[in-house]
Amino acid sequence: MQKRSWASVATHYAIALVALGTLTACDDSASSAPLQIDGIWISRAELAELPLSGQAWAQLLQVARVPAGRPDLADQKRGTNVRILAKALVHARTGDRTLRYEVIDGVMSAIGTEKGGRTLSLGRKLIAYVIAADLVKLPPDEDQRFRAWLRDVLNRNLKGRTLRSTHESRPNNWGTHAGASRVAVAAYLGDRREIERAARVFRGWLGDRESYADFDWGSLSWQADRERPVGINPVGATRDGHSIDGVLPDDQRRAGIFTWPPPKENYVYGALQGALAQAVILSRAGFDVWEWEERALLRALRWLHEEANFPPAGDDVWLLPLYDHFYATNFWNGAPTQPGKNVGWTGWTHGNRTHPSDKTQF
Repeated sequence: MQKRSWASVATHYAIALVALGTLTACDDSASSAPLQIDGIWISRAELAELPLSGQAWAQLLQVARVPAGRPDLADQKRGTNVRILAKALVHARTGDRTLRYEVIDGVMSAIGTEKGGRTLSLGRKLIAYVIAADLVKLPPDEDQRFRAWLRDVLNRNLKGRTLRSTHESRPNNWGTHAGASRVAVAAYLGDRREIERAARVFRGWLGDRESYADFDWGSLSWQADRERPVGINPVGATRDGHSIDGVLPDDQRRAGIFTWPPPKENYVYGALQGALAQAVILSRAGFDVWEWEERALLRALRWLHEEANFPPAGDDVWLLPLYDHFYATNFWNGAPTQPGKNVGWTGWTHGNRTHPSDKTQF
């Protein structure tokens, strides 16, 4: 078990207090200090403990050895991003220099390709390039250029929206994917204020309206309380005698108004892809997101399994190793998983790791 220093615990505690809105103006020094995270998604030390065998490793290695394709952040369906991430993970584990150069080329080639696209595509794709850059450690000149672009792209206007505005206005898969890339950028830049703001928005989406509630809602048919809409319905919520505890109302509405049995609406898994990616990065920054709003993320998956009878399939299955790792559950059957729209390869990165019992509770 990795032991935390008292300084580390204190830093994480300060971050979490900011997320809860309990630090006062006199605590500005803690809020403005640069954020330091050992691995945005996973650290090299953690990777060093992972096996170089098994189905998940073989799948990852196979993808890493083939050309990734041309980066295009404006193409929301292109999978170059997760293939670049595969190369970065294998390099970080094995030291393969050829893969590192391929990752560097892919990351730098992605710069500017967001033009002409939408924030949905940028939100889906950017996070993998940021994690890949963190894993391979860009050369100084490239790193400086990449950082400058990241600062700009957070507020780049794409068809009337920015990554920030999308995160803060769209309480569905658009917003969660935007939030995932936003927190990845903030973590890479060491921008404490940015990640604290993003954390407040995320907590508001999970259901804490005191933290944040300025979303633009669609149909409220699946909301537990139409006067107080949230991104994930609260504990114990029911409608017509049926549980809607854990429903993602602004994505479930895409299947139409409330009805039972509940329609199997895949937009909810798009939202969970962005939400879990946010949660992983925020948790590494010291926020206890897995417990927020009475384990809202876990309740969302349980509703889909138990009430909707709609477990994830295809490129959504990579969520399950994360759930099992952070919640000590048993949703994943151990089979290889496809990468998602934004990240992936969690069968190898998290499926082989034990539940983190040393996690600091706030």
